Amino acid sequence: MRSRKRLLFNAFSMNCVSHIHHGLWGRADTRQLEYTSLDAWIDLAKTLEKAKFDSLFLADVVGVYDVYKGGPETSISEAMQIPVNDPTLLIPTMAHATEHLGFAYTGSILAEHPFNFARRASTLDHLTDGRIAWNIVTSYLPSAARNLGFNDLPKHDDRYDRGDDYLAVLYKLWEASWEGDAVVRDRERGIYADPAKVHTIDHHGPYYEVPGPHLCEPSPQRTPLLFQAGSSDRGREFAARHAECVFILGSGRRELIADIRKRAAKHGRRDDDIKICLGVSLVIGGSEAEAQAKARDLEQTLSLEAGLAHMSGHLGVDLGDVDPDRPISDFEFNGVLGFLKSFAAREPDKTLTFGDLARRQLSGNWIVGSDEQIANKLQSLGEDGADGFNLVYATTPGTFVDFIDGVAPILKARGLMQTEYDPGPLRQKIFGDAHLSDRHPGAAFRRI
Repeated sequence: MRSRKRLLFNAFSMNCVSHIHHGLWGRADTRQLEYTSLDAWIDLAKTLEKAKFDSLFLADVVGVYDVYKGGPETSISEAMQIPVNDPTLLIPTMAHATEHLGFAYTGSILAEHPFNFARRASTLDHLTDGRIAWNIVTSYLPSAARNLGFNDLPKHDDRYDRGDDYLAVLYKLWEASWEGDAVVRDRERGIYADPAKVHTIDHHGPYYEVPGPHLCEPSPQRTPLLFQAGSSDRGREFAARHAECVFILGSGRRELIADIRKRAAKHGRRDDDIKICLGVSLVIGGSEAEAQAKARDLEQTLSLEAGLAHMSGHLGVDLGDVDPDRPISDFEFNGVLGFLKSFAAREPDKTLTFGDLARRQLSGNWIVGSDEQIANKLQSLGEDGADGFNLVYATTPGTFVDFIDGVAPILKARGLMQTEYDPGPLRQKIFGDAHLSDRHPGAAFRRI
């Protein structure tokens, strides 16, 4: 057995009514309907910090799931990631109410010009004393692209090419525009910053022309901690080059982890330069029987319609005409539905239906068990290559509280979860240094 390592624990949420497990927002034991209330978010942040979570990870989309049945009606009626509010505006208030908890937020490269995005990120990093992480996404909803001024969603690999240029702009603004000693704050001479040490970046790329300079003085981390969640071939290449933490959902985890690390090595990066965080959905009970009963109760309020709408948006294929009771094994697959074919092929039960698949999407393949069983499973995943977890809630804050009360003490006793925070900004807490590793491509732009 490999030696035990401290694992990362992030709470996974979204500034909306229904994030992943659709239909549960109507239950009395969740605060999802309070998503517009700062009180609910402050309470959550304080709860997570008291338990020594590493961060609150906020997902986001800038479009609507409108493929299912030819429109957005199901998504709207089910509150399936719509309405959805800006995640970044929650962070300063939660940061003010905490001292150490990190805040990762999702931002699409299509949603905002890199010059303005750089200022937003630097501002957040200043206001939080360096507790910011950015989850880099390239968007996948055509409705988002149309609303952002694109005629259509750019092709998959083209979005990552754009992402490479976007990151080049950001690295130059964050790392190269202001020298480390540019800010002097000399009251006697009336000089705040030395103009000779603030530089334009004169970026001329395939997608962006940005002269600079950056509008913000260097923040505690300069470049925020970088998350990325792409699992496609091009997405993995992007992650291997840019990401410091990679978020993985779904199956094939061991192969994905090995592939990302192999690709990272080709870019001169080491295994310990990248933390792999798995998305896990937990249903926890004082005993296995209690946990199973809780899972059955939750499943009664899951919405199949919302699950199909969510899946249709991800696939870009309208599943509205597919009989949810029809076995997947009987379906003639083609195109993007090929992933469903491979999924069906792995299932020993050939009676699996589209409805079953949608329900599994909703339940996220829940890991159900007692406190010790869940702790054992997470430990096993850590020994199998994971560096941490994004915990997906069924009810909030209930899922997190169940974990904190029952599982976290076991993990802490085993040395798998931190019992105290290390000092400094978020990157320093995780990697030991507030700034990008010298092996990261962004460090090549750094001015001493």
